[in-house]
Order: sequence, then C-alpha cells, then structure tokens
Amino acid sequence: MSQSLQFFTPFRCPYLTPPKHAATSYRWFRGTKLPSRKQSFPAVKFSSSDLNAASSKVLASDNGQTVVNGALPTDNVVTQVQSDSGSIEVDAVTEAELKENGFRSTRRTKLVCTIGPATCGFKQLEALAVGGMNVARINMCHGTREWHRSVIECVRRLNEEKGFAVAIMMDTEGSEIHMGDLGGASPAKAEDGEIWTFSVRAFDSGLPERTINVNYDGFAEDVKVGDELLVDGGMVRFEVIEKIGPDVKCRCTDPGLLLPRANLTFWRDGSLVRERNAMLPTISSKDWLDIDFGIAEGVDFIAISFVKSAEVINHLKSYIAARSQDSDIAVIAKIESIDSLKNLEEIIQASDGAMVARGDLGAQIPLEQVPSAQQKVVQLCRQLNKPVIVASQLLESMIEYPTPTRAEVADVSEAVRQRADALMLSGESAMGQYPEKALAVLRSVSLRIERWWREEKRHEAMELPDVGTSFADNISEEICNSAAKMANNLEVDAIFVYTKTGHMASLLSRCRPDCPIFAFTTTTSVRRRLNLQWGLIPFRLSFSDDMESNLNKTFSLLKARGMIKSGDLVIAVSDMLQSIQVMNVP
Repeated sequence: MSQSLQFFTPFRCPYLTPPKHAATSYRWFRGTKLPSRKQSFPAVKFSSSDLNAASSKVLASDNGQTVVNGALPTDNVVTQVQSDSGSIEVDAVTEAELKENGFRSTRRTKLVCTIGPATCGFKQLEALAVGGMNVARINMCHGTREWHRSVIECVRRLNEEKGFAVAIMMDTEGSEIHMGDLGGASPAKAEDGEIWTFSVRAFDSGLPERTINVNYDGFAEDVKVGDELLVDGGMVRFEVIEKIGPDVKCRCTDPGLLLPRANLTFWRDGSLVRERNAMLPTISSKDWLDIDFGIAEGVDFIAISFVKSAEVINHLKSYIAARSQDSDIAVIAKIESIDSLKNLEEIIQASDGAMVARGDLGAQIPLEQVPSAQQKVVQLCRQLNKPVIVASQLLESMIEYPTPTRAEVADVSEAVRQRADALMLSGESAMGQYPEKALAVLRSVSLRIERWWREEKRHEAMELPDVGTSFADNISEEICNSAAKMANNLEVDAIFVYTKTGHMASLLSRCRPDCPIFAFTTTTSVRRRLNLQWGLIPFRLSFSDDMESNLNKTFSLLKARGMIKSGDLVIAVSDMLQSIQVMNVP
C-alpha cells in the first residue's frame, strides 16, 4: 500500500479535512474551516514515503479502540514506577500538577539549582525537587570530589526512590583568574576603604588577616598601580595602590561579600586587561581531572567555563567519546567572555547547549551591553535548536533576604518572555538562607509569564531557519514545525512524541507550542537530558515501532494514573515512523 506525506513550511498553516471514506493517504487543504477542539476526531494519520524498511507499514485508523491490559492502578501517593514493559515513569511533581490543574497548568521553563552547603542533604534536595528543580548543578570551583560524589549519589537515590527525573550538571572551574578558598574560612565582608592584599604566595600557616590568594602566577606582574580590580563580576571593587613583589595592595572602593574562588578581572583606563590571562587554556589540568570524574559518575551535562572557540568543544566531545563509548553526556558552553561573544555562532553550533553566565560576562563587557548579549544568545540557541540557560544573579538578594527585589522579578520575567529553556539559581540555592523560597519565586514567575504569553501571543510566528543536515532530518523538522502549528490552531491538549534519541522532542520544543509536549523515550539518560528543554515532560516508556500499539498502551497507562481522560485531543509524532496523527483519547 502506498504512503504519502504532504509537506508544509512553518509559515503556512494547513487545515484538517477529515476523510469521509477510508483512504491510503490523507492530505490537508487550505481554506477549510477548522473544526472545534470539542469535536470528536477520527484518528487521522500522515506518514512519509518509504525512507527505510521499517517505515513501510500503514497505520490502521481505528481511533485507538484496542484495549491494552496490564495498566497501572491509579496512585495518589508519590512513588517510583517500576521499569518494565507494562509501566511508565513520570516525574512525581508533574504528575501531581496534571492531576490537579490539567494540561495548561504545567510549567514550560525549566529550573536549575546549584547545590552547595545549604542544599546538599537528601531532605534539602528532595525539597528542591518537589519545588520544581529539573537539573541539579555541582560547581567544581568549590568542594572536594568526594563531596560532589555524595551529592550525585543523593540525587540518584532521590530519582530512584521518589520518582523524580532530576538531571545532574557538572560545571568546570575554568582557567581564568580567581581567588583562592579564603583558607577554608566563610565568606568575608570587605568594607569601604579597607586595605586588602592579593598574593600569589603559598602560606604554610594560614592566610594573614585581609589577605587573598590568587591562582594566577603572573597576577602581580600584569596589574599596575591605579588599576581597578573587580571581584565576582563587580560585586566588590578594589583599587590597586601598591605592588610589593608577589603581593598587590588594594583599597576597597565598593564594599561587598568576598566569596571563595570568586572570579577576578582588572580594568585599566576603562578597558579590560587581558594580557597573559587570554593565553591561558580554556580547560585546565584540574578541569580534565574533574571531567574524568564526571564521566565516571555518569553526569548528564558538563558545562565548560570561558569557552573561547568551537575547537575546545569539539576536542572535549572527542575526549568524552574516547573515554566512555556508551556515554551520551551533553556539553554546555558557558558564554561569559569577550572571546565567547566573538565566536558565538560557531561555539553554539558545536555545543549541545549554552549558558549565559551574566555575572562573569558583565565583568568583561560594559554592563549596559549584557541585556542585548543575553537576548542574542537566547535567540541564536533557539534558531540552532540548542537549549539555553540564563544564569547569574537572578535573585541575588535572596541569598540574605526572604523576598526578592521587584527589579529581580522583572529580570526573571524578561528571561521567561525571551523563551529561554531554563533559569538557574547560583548562590541563592548553594549557600543562601532561603533556597526553597528562591526556587518558589522562579517557579511562580515562570508560570505567570508563560500564561500571559499564551494569552497575548497565541499565534507567534515561528521564523526558524532549517537545521537539518540530511533529507530524513529535514522531514523530521517539517513534521515538528507542522505539528506545533497544528497544535496551536486546533488548541490540542498535548503533543505526544515517541523518540529514542530525543531529537524530535527537541525540534518540537524549539517551536514553543502552546500545549505541553509529552516526550516518551526508552532510556533513562535521554529522559533526564530532555528535562532541561523548554516545554518537555519526559517519560520513560518501553515502546515498539508499531505506533498504534504505542498510543493505545500510552493512553491506557496515563488514564489509569489520572493524567489524561477520554476526549482529550492530542497530536502524536514519532522519529521511528515519521508521521503526524491527530486523535481524541478513547
């Protein structure tokens, strides 16, 4: 039996005409009146021509009436779902949200939390997961590898015992200039007018009072009297007043909190001084040891600091592939330097995602340029189909205070409005006094702005360039673009995507449809990795190449858990049999 697929560009929305009689192919026609989403749809299916032997079967149009046995009982208690062919794994918080408030209540923007002393215990991690944490970030600038291993073990245990799908991101330290660990002391406060010493010397008996170690041996040679020294992107400022051998005496001009291993930059005559620092390798010897640690522990993402070129990303990907052939660790490029901006497109193209690290970026470019740089990175990542995280100082005041400033809320709102995939807490969750409240603010603001966006911008133009590199990829891209457009016009409740690699789920996320995207995948690692991308609700489900069987099985399992109900309208796509299906849940 022949098969056909009518292709459409993302800018022309076709309309559905349900066939009156059985046919071997279905087509769309412009100018046909759209049926109401409340109508009952026959299962209408669109499939591509023979791309391979596996795609030569035409799906029956029986509206999913086949009954699948072995459904899970409804369970209102948060529990882990067993991983077998007759069950489905879903994030416990998302399941509760769907049951209580329905499809449109789900949050599309993902949340990343940096784990530190304030949140490293199992109970604290569970509280963050319940509060909406999708990715736990461990920062290799702080703590020992043993400490980080314990955090990873807690997150894995949380996923296994409590039914979450929290991914783990390891963030490398990088080789830029930064402070030492303050001799193990807690963060220190630098007051206006105080004299502090920045030194490259090693002290055997602890650091003298108001002394800070610097990791860069050429620091004292490169700075000059009169230079301005910025700590942590300008959170504290000093003026260089004297150089004595390896020591640099500085006067505090803008008081603030000195955090262990904070980034250091220095400016001269209004310009950033780079000199030898620009020649430092992107990945230091310590970073390579940390990367080995991350590979061994099976982290989901590795974020690389101060990326200067695509070559670094490609080299790291080759290294990961050589060290672990079965690894699918994603590499995230941190955009936080002038070099990153100069080579932005090639860096994002080579990476698996990007992070806008605004704190360090704001120390290298004028502050007034940071907002436009952020928007440029977010837009480019979406165009190239790469997830993007907006990070640094989103709710900085909540390190010390229980409520954010109104300006911080506006900043978070702008990142959500720009359609960034994820927002990240740094010090707010790592060492702040109110980590759960900070996460709650991100969650509530995201939900509100997303709802506003759907109400005001329902028919956003999807002017996205082609990203496919093969004919099959181009077909997948067109299918996802059309499916997202159809979902908006038909006001469907959800899009179902069956994907083994996550690629088609990512293409759907790129389109930012109004409805949530249920991404079904067979592997746990792909499920966790999809948890970073906008709008995706990742499930682990064993499925076959028979889409009819997959849909009936999915409907049965989700209905048994109270996550969908009869009459809900869904669109289903798959990367096994490239097709679009529109149907009501039986």
